[in-house]
Amino acid sequence: MVTFIIGLVILFVGAALYSKLCEHVFGPDDRQTPAYYKGDGVDYVPMRGWKNSLINLLNIAGTGPILGPIQGILFGPIAFITIPIGNVIGGAMHDYFCGMICLRDGGTQMPDMIKKYSNKGIYAVYNVFLCLLLLLVGAVFVYTPGDIAATQVFGRTGAIDDWATWVIYGVIFLYYLIATVFPIDAIIGRIYPIFGAILLFSAVGVFVGIFAHQYPLLEVWDTPWVSDTFNYSDYFGTVFGNGGTGGEAYKAVGGHFLPVFFVTVACGILSGFHSTQTAIISRTMKSERQGSYTFYWMMILEGFIAMVWAAGAMGVYNLGLQPVDASKATAAVGVVCKDILGGIGGTIAILGVIVLPVTSGDTALRSLRMSLADTFHLEQKSNGKRMMLAVPVFILVAAIIVWAKMDINGFNTLWRYFAWSNQTLSLFAFLCITVWMFENGKAQWCWIPLIPGAFYSFICSSYIANASIGFHLPWNIAYIVGVCFMVFYVAALVVYGKKRAARVLK
Repeated sequence: MVTFIIGLVILFVGAALYSKLCEHVFGPDDRQTPAYYKGDGVDYVPMRGWKNSLINLLNIAGTGPILGPIQGILFGPIAFITIPIGNVIGGAMHDYFCGMICLRDGGTQMPDMIKKYSNKGIYAVYNVFLCLLLLLVGAVFVYTPGDIAATQVFGRTGAIDDWATWVIYGVIFLYYLIATVFPIDAIIGRIYPIFGAILLFSAVGVFVGIFAHQYPLLEVWDTPWVSDTFNYSDYFGTVFGNGGTGGEAYKAVGGHFLPVFFVTVACGILSGFHSTQTAIISRTMKSERQGSYTFYWMMILEGFIAMVWAAGAMGVYNLGLQPVDASKATAAVGVVCKDILGGIGGTIAILGVIVLPVTSGDTALRSLRMSLADTFHLEQKSNGKRMMLAVPVFILVAAIIVWAKMDINGFNTLWRYFAWSNQTLSLFAFLCITVWMFENGKAQWCWIPLIPGAFYSFICSSYIANASIGFHLPWNIAYIVGVCFMVFYVAALVVYGKKRAARVLK
């Protein structure tokens, strides 16, 4: 458990220091925010700082910081170190600068930010990529909370032929439609404090329970990483196998912690999806000085949630309470909650887990509606016009869910594309942050976005080069592809950033 505590210290102490650096580099001031000078009573609405922070946390924290770490901890206690380090210098920094740049640029959404700080070609690619990702997010965040609710709360099968499955999906869809169309303070601003209370009970309850129940957690210096029930050292060099229940079910392929771990544990470390959500909150901020705790620290709290669930999963795996099967991460949620908090408390905690994807899915679809409206210059002041744009989006999401439910491998394929595209989207954001620094006389700080940008350009390109959902190349070739793309990405950004800076000076 010492490694877990060290990881928490890295997370919170690192955040206290690095958030100050990010704030110093950006330089927030007292200028009027777009919530006031663009106020429309729908999307541009000034809201209190605590409410913005809570909404942002619930927007960004889906099932990623729960299901990802539950699977990622199978790589061993190294996850307790990599999650906080990546979060502090990657994910939280990404969220802070995306939110603040959109705020200062008038509450722009990410497509407009990409358009401003890149070129037409990148902007076109990003728009297509973004729409596909947000559709996937909407589908995944109906599917996963719906299935968790069906199986863990109502005791149903969650199968395609169970009528209760579709009723639960329908209720979530109805809420999404309301939250997508109506003014942000009318629905999201009112209901999120209730969701937040359930979420906090869930995360804090599991955290306290890990210590109270003295869950057996391995240390990073233990060699090998082996419990009575599972060999983490063997899994460190594996990819997901055939869905069996023991270490023998996973085929060793030579140590591919990079990139598999960092795609698996996406949202607790870094998520490109977050840039679309911080952009929404940039329209409701009262002051730029609220940015650090609204954007940076809410991602740190997501990292904390990821750490808690990673530890909880390792505990139940080591106690033999849950079969070691990466494909059954949702089942591990119920085991952790009910073992730690009992029947009633565990059910409430499970509701907190359901809250996370629901409160990300609604704003994902809201963000897609806003991005499409901005891209095609569609006026969105009336409920009718917002509904006309939202309905086709929901039809597409419904079609994806039906396909995923009907195909035996549908959801697994959907989730892998979602995880990879989520990380890849962050590369566009790092591009914008870097160019923004060059244009605003902060070129000496460009290493801040370039370090995680370089790392994830390697992760994303090498993963898709090897993956069965990608090009299925051998690992040695995939790694070469990853290194080449990483070098190209960094070099192109520096060259382009310098050109943009020279243009501004003229």
